[in-house]
Amino acid sequence: MDLLTVGRVGVDLYPQQPGPLKDVTSFGRYLGGTATNVAVGAARLGRRTAVLTKVGADGFGEYVREALKGFGVDPSYVGISPELQTPIVFCELNPPEDPPLLFYRQPVAPDLTLTADDVPWDLVREVPVFWVTGTGVSVEPARSTQLAMLEHRGRSRWTVLDLDWRPMFWPSPEQATAEYDVMLDLVNVVVGNRAEVEVATGSADPDEAADRLLNRGVELAMVKLGARGVLVATPDERTVVPPHRVDVVCGLGAGDAFGGALVHGLLSEWPAARIAEYANAAGALVASRLACADAMPTAAELEALLAAQGVTA
Repeated sequence: MDLLTVGRVGVDLYPQQPGPLKDVTSFGRYLGGTATNVAVGAARLGRRTAVLTKVGADGFGEYVREALKGFGVDPSYVGISPELQTPIVFCELNPPEDPPLLFYRQPVAPDLTLTADDVPWDLVREVPVFWVTGTGVSVEPARSTQLAMLEHRGRSRWTVLDLDWRPMFWPSPEQATAEYDVMLDLVNVVVGNRAEVEVATGSADPDEAADRLLNRGVELAMVKLGARGVLVATPDERTVVPPHRVDVVCGLGAGDAFGGALVHGLLSEWPAARIAEYANAAGALVASRLACADAMPTAAELEALLAAQGVTA
């Protein structure tokens, strides 16, 4: 196994007509969830991946497990919460670059009920890339379980925190900041956009936020700057890698494609700036398509986009 991700999984329902949700008459069904999409993105690039999560004992849960297998992601660590339902998410494609999401995860999502009994402890310790999210510590028992996994792993390479700041999952930004603060001592890669790093570090300035992350022992910080690209910071270098411009169809999943390509770059032992260039290309391709997991690019597609812009993959 190259990658184990932990966290959100569900079913994304995308409108088949433009306009507000009140006018939509039909939807397409797709696999979704941040941790799930990252695993799919890395699998599309030839990596062996798995997701540690849970679904409900329903038809959507069966769909999730089958879809993961179809994408080449090992579903062995997808548990079942008999008393809960598999989450669904409705997307409104307006505006397309940042579509509003309507989450159905009540009373609690199965992926937030992970306990120590669900964890493959040897794999957590030994897998080359271990990926967790901020949402994973938003409530108990997932919070204690995720922190125990990070402590068990001992900050070994590569341990990645996707800040994944979703205000609707938290009582307050202050609580999120406190939980992020604990995790920053247990990971060596942090990725997030400007709003997310502000919650995690207390600074809205990308360079200052990167400094604060590096001062905590993080080896690689990636701060997404939207149309400006991504700030890449290590203890030895710092640069802003420009974006790849595309016609946006749906911005959802672009960050997860970035994550899957980031994993591929880490495993390939590429320089940080090259990883960001590749990850930016992955995000751009998914932003130009509808859906998340289904839209994840192949290596050939990424290489073609980079070559078209004069960049060697």
